[in-house]
This record gives sequence, structure tokens and C-alpha cells, in this order.
Amino acid sequence: MRRPVWAWLRVFGGLGILAGLLWHLGSGAFLDGLRRIDPGTLLAALAIGLLTTVFSAWRWCLVARALGLRLTLGRAVADYYRALFLNAALPGGVLGDVHRAVGHGRSAHALGRGVRAVVLERAAGQFALFATGAAVLLVRPSPVSAQAAGLLTSTGALIATAAVAVAAIAVACWSRGASRGGRAVRATLAEARRALLSRGSWPGVALSSAVVLAGYLGMFLLAARVAGVTAPPAELVPLVVLALLAMALPLNIGGWGPREGVAAWAFGAAGLGAAQGLTTAVVYGVLAFAAALPGAGVLLVRWGSGLRAGRPQFELEEGVLAEQGAPQRRP
Repeated sequence: MRRPVWAWLRVFGGLGILAGLLWHLGSGAFLDGLRRIDPGTLLAALAIGLLTTVFSAWRWCLVARALGLRLTLGRAVADYYRALFLNAALPGGVLGDVHRAVGHGRSAHALGRGVRAVVLERAAGQFALFATGAAVLLVRPSPVSAQAAGLLTSTGALIATAAVAVAAIAVACWSRGASRGGRAVRATLAEARRALLSRGSWPGVALSSAVVLAGYLGMFLLAARVAGVTAPPAELVPLVVLALLAMALPLNIGGWGPREGVAAWAFGAAGLGAAQGLTTAVVYGVLAFAAALPGAGVLLVRWGSGLRAGRPQFELEEGVLAEQGAPQRRP
């Protein structure tokens, strides 16, 4: 199967950003922070990773159960760890989520709902990050706040325009009554409302999203200290939020690329030095990968269990095919 052009653009986009940073700032910015990572720092990263993974898995459980899917917390934590490792180890940064979405959907004999549960769970986390980032950058004074606020405002305007367009389409579809498009839109909106905004879901979804975001911020602040940044946390938080927001841009390789570019720009604009920003982002990337390493163990255990059973357990390639709508053989 030929790889889509967009997948190659993602890879080369991320590589291009890293190559540009290497050209302008030199290899020292990449290597200085790595030399400072010690076992204690790695253990702290693993602890933060455990916290964020457990609460992310709990959020997934809440969303999945609201959609009528059975998902235990133990399985959710294991699958989430595996997804984090695959996201970090493979190009694209989303193949692990495709894997857990399709795997859970297939095991529950509800592939569509399984995929939508993961999409909604990730959307809740992204919304929490965007809302917190907008609040921090608009309220907290920072040399980069004005430029970042303008970017967020422009992005918000685009999102608002898109929301109006979607609402118009939804109303048009609704007015047709029995139309297939109208039923699909109503069903999707109802699922999202039930999964994220119902009385039984939203408190847990909000709490878990807040804890996960706090963990990401804590990991970045830890990386900054390892990189030798001495600025107070209140000064660093707006810069860290920008770097986290950059990770959502679809031009990364396992999270690498835009994060390093935005961190270098933000730290430079704040007077802390672009090289310090790049070093901080590199250390964060290494710590995040270390925090995801338990997922490699989950992957090996599942693979070994499948071999002992005489049948390989659901492979990643099948998950990608399923996501693209290709026919699948039943397990």
C-alpha cells in the first residue's frame, strides 16, 4: 500500500524544522541537556507519566462507557501506555491511538463507537489544553503573550467560522428530517454530548483533563530545570503552554519538530535564549519518551501472549487499514 502524500509531508515537515534549528543553533543545544539527564530525572518522568497515563485512561473509560462500551481501567491503562509508546516511536504521532481505537472497537464488536470514543477522549484533552493556553496567555503578562494571543485569536476566529459552517450544515440536514445526512449529524452530536457533557461524564472528564494537563506542564518545567533554566515557574508557564500547543500541529515526528521550533522562538522572545528553549524541548521529548517506555513492555507481553495462543494479536497495520475503511478479517 502506497503511503499517502500527507504522511510524507508530516515527516519531512518535522525533519525540516529540526534541521533548521540544528543549522541555526548548532548541535550543542540538542546535546547539552541530554548530558544532564540523570536516573533521578528519569524516575521523576516515569512517575509523572504514570499519573498522566492513569488519568488519561480513566477519561477514556468515562467516554467509552457513556457510549455504551465496556472498558476496565486496567485494560485502559495498558492500552494507553502501548498507544503512547507507538505514538512516540513511529512517525505521525497518532498510530498508537489508531491501534487502541480499533483494537477496543473490534473487541467490543462496535468498531465505529470504539474509534469515536478515542476521538472524543483526545478532543477533550485538546480542548482543555487550548482553553488553558488561551487563558494563561491572555491573563499572564509575557513578552510573547501579545503575538501568541493574536495567533490564538486568529485560530479561534477560524474555529468559530468553521463551527458556524458546521452548524449551518447541521440545521440544513436537520430540516430534511429523514435524510441520511441529518440522522448522521444528530447521532454524532448526541454521542458527543452524552460522552462529554452528561451528568455522569463531565465532572470526571474535566478533572482528568486538568490533572493530565498539570502533569504535562510539570514535565516541561522539570525539563527546563534539567536544561539549566533558572527563570521562575510563573515566567515559564506561558512559554511551556505555547510549546505544548505546538505539539498539536500536524508536522511532527512522534511529537518532535514544531515543539522544538516554538520553544526556541518563545524562549528567545522572552529573553531566555533560543538555545535554552530548544534544549528544554529536547529534554522534554526524551523524558516523555522515557515515560512511555512501559508501553513497550505492554506491547511485548501482548505479542508474546498472542504467539503462545497460536495467533498474533491485532497488528498495527490492520488498525491503520481499519481506520482507512479497508475490509478486515475477524480475529
